[in-house]
Amino acid sequence: MKTSRRILGVLTVTVLMLLNIFWGIVNPSQVHAAGQFVNKVSTDGRAYKLYIPSRHDGQTPLPLVVMLHGCTQNPDDFAAGTGMNILAEQQGFLVAYPEQPIFANMNKCWNWFFPINQSRGMGEPASIAQVVNQIKKEYSVDHNRVYISGLSAGGAMSVIMGATYPDLFAAVGVGAGLEYKAAVTVAGAYAAMYSGGPNPEQQGELAYRAMGTAARPVPTIVFHGTADSTVHPVNADQVITQWAKTNDLASGGGTIDDIPEGSEQGKVPGGRDYTRFFYKDGSGNILMEKYMIKGMGHAWSGGNSAGSYTDPKGPNASRILWKFFAAHPK
Repeated sequence: MKTSRRILGVLTVTVLMLLNIFWGIVNPSQVHAAGQFVNKVSTDGRAYKLYIPSRHDGQTPLPLVVMLHGCTQNPDDFAAGTGMNILAEQQGFLVAYPEQPIFANMNKCWNWFFPINQSRGMGEPASIAQVVNQIKKEYSVDHNRVYISGLSAGGAMSVIMGATYPDLFAAVGVGAGLEYKAAVTVAGAYAAMYSGGPNPEQQGELAYRAMGTAARPVPTIVFHGTADSTVHPVNADQVITQWAKTNDLASGGGTIDDIPEGSEQGKVPGGRDYTRFFYKDGSGNILMEKYMIKGMGHAWSGGNSAGSYTDPKGPNASRILWKFFAAHPK
């Protein structure tokens, strides 16, 4: 009897181990490989989480990707949904997830729509920049390969960060976001989300002014669902037009516009159709990209259902994003 129980116990443990291994394969958002996912607090009190891949040795500078979560989300939720930590372990880069606390916004949204958060050295942009600068001091970071991306309110804030800190971020990713200064009030934010913001060329000029002496073309990639009822798809077009104007001014003018040099149709096996548009600079290099995912709502494309606001049927935005970032060092 004791032998039978012992065998049964061993079999049970073995099955559980196999299930854990299988679960780790099919649900990678729950696995962080050999790296570390640690809680941190910046010198100004901003909580954030940092993924440190196993290959970080403190000597070799690694790229850093900053991920800004959407409303109601947090770093753990956003990391699970995007699967960015798994990609970081595979490709060898750091990932930072600044957190927006509930006392700053009851829905934990980044307050991209307030003027105090739309300029360099002020409000939330200054706090996010402080997180980056602290990581650069504590870890070995490649200063020419620091990137930022976000979803929804996080996407809108990533646009602001690219405009206000072009010397800090090499490129920007925007998931279901909005153009620079799409609104300056709460009411204006809802209006922009539902029907678009002000004239994007005008906003592009404002973004260029916000760059100041650090002005430079900032590579930008956009992801948006055609069925997004939270942030209307017109905002994806406006983000591209705004950045086309900003980048054109930053490059001297007359070489960059929002007319795509080409487009490609794609389909995820068993999933969604999508169209990729690409835009080139005066030298013929791809400077901006836009992915419009057919039938997708307000979500991180290709994300894992372990996190909120994800659509596993869309193209894998995290992998596409990293490929774009890796091709655009500062």
